[in-house]
Amino acid sequence: MRPAIIDGLIGYSLQGAPRGPTAALIHWCNGSTAPVLSLDVPSGIDSTTGSAPGDCLRPDRTLTLALPKTGLAPAATGALVLADIGLPAGVYARAGIDYQSPFASGYRVPLQRRPVP
Repeated sequence: MRPAIIDGLIGYSLQGAPRGPTAALIHWCNGSTAPVLSLDVPSGIDSTTGSAPGDCLRPDRTLTLALPKTGLAPAATGALVLADIGLPAGVYARAGIDYQSPFASGYRVPLQRRPVP
């Protein structure tokens, strides 16, 4: 079995460029030949704008949770999949979101594939 890397270093809480051990781990992951799966948002990417204020991870796939984030562009995410994490419909209603679940036939929905170079 081939090893894989699961990225959960920063995610949704990015504030400025990654530094110290986090930046070093991003460099190490990007230099690895193992496939990389980012959880929710690739580390180093701003989930709202898609900008990278410094080093960022370049995953093969991203599993984003609950709702797609506006900053998740194909060049930054690899193949993007939306995952159901079981939020009740009332959570979306309280946030003012008219939500229709896309998960009728499973717990994940492909949103985009990595663009062909």
